[in-house]
Amino acid sequence: MAIAPSPAIERTGLQKPVRAALALALAFLGLFGLDALLFRTNIYPSILEPDSSSGLFELTLWRERRAQKDAGDNLAVALGDSRMGYLPKGVDLRSRQTGYALRTAVIPGSDARSWYYLLRDLDPTARRYRAIVIGLDDYYDEDSAFEPDDDIRALHYAIVRLRLRDTLDFARSFYSPSVEWEAFRGALLKGIALQSDIQAFLSHPRKRIDMVRLFHRGWPDWNYNYVESSLNMVGLRVDWGKMQATYPPGMTEIQKATVQDYLLRPKAPQTGRLRRFRLTWLGRIADRYRQSRTKIIFIRLARGPFLRPDYLAAKQTSSIRELAGRPNVLLSPEHTFDFLEHPGYFKDALHLNKDGVALFSAALADETARLLGPPRERAAR
Repeated sequence: MAIAPSPAIERTGLQKPVRAALALALAFLGLFGLDALLFRTNIYPSILEPDSSSGLFELTLWRERRAQKDAGDNLAVALGDSRMGYLPKGVDLRSRQTGYALRTAVIPGSDARSWYYLLRDLDPTARRYRAIVIGLDDYYDEDSAFEPDDDIRALHYAIVRLRLRDTLDFARSFYSPSVEWEAFRGALLKGIALQSDIQAFLSHPRKRIDMVRLFHRGWPDWNYNYVESSLNMVGLRVDWGKMQATYPPGMTEIQKATVQDYLLRPKAPQTGRLRRFRLTWLGRIADRYRQSRTKIIFIRLARGPFLRPDYLAAKQTSSIRELAGRPNVLLSPEHTFDFLEHPGYFKDALHLNKDGVALFSAALADETARLLGPPRERAAR
């Protein structure tokens, strides 16, 4: 005859997994609470490594928030990666003629996903700027081996700006499941994403604090008075049939690497991922300013010291022209900056040199003013 287990034994058997689950839940809540205290307040973000992705993002936001106070009403801001580099001083001098102040929130290595989160905190009312000027490699969508929808650097740029309610949306915006998971856990528990920064701080806390203070004292002026390199690409020869480059004497390894990685890159399969990424994130920026006086201006940057042959390109769609159909989006003519596409104006295969930047700065200020029309005098809101 079978003997039924006693109720006490059944309860004990059930209580063990319940207690374990409760202990895990409490441990997670404690971990999340500590993480939130350190990283969702200004306690740790105030001592981020200034020369890191996260630190540079926060420094840019801090600088441009300060600049808004005295910039007047006819204020525009430029977004982009390192290829959008221009001289703030050169643009500032030009503003005396154009009537518009054009600030730079350009962050090397960033992309449209990062720009969205930057703008959300830089311009909370979506009315501070007359224009958001965005520099792009091309108006066409050409997929490459490196796709921005899987660029986990966006997590490290925007980590301080990500709110708890952003976590799922931000993570799902990545393409690969493994990168999605990395973005999700980093956005949820920010200490994971900032792990290397924390380790560096704990190794030399005094040095870090001194560095942060130094950057807050000097970085705005360093940025304003920056002098670009005078290197150029004169003497470079490219055999497009053989996909080989001949370099002149004295060309640096960095210059050669950009030629190999950018000019001589193979034609990639076209998947439509770049188009989707742009429509998502540039579309969000445009939507954010839909009911605002602020215009979104797209410009096509100078493509390089040499142009890749058309047969190496795969230009099937143009998300930028699709976005330009919206009433608050303006499109600069595609060939506005073609005059810079010369080896004498580039320091490598991607970036303008001192002479190129000076010309680009003046042309960018003029083009922004032309697209916006005569400036208006009105109190900033």
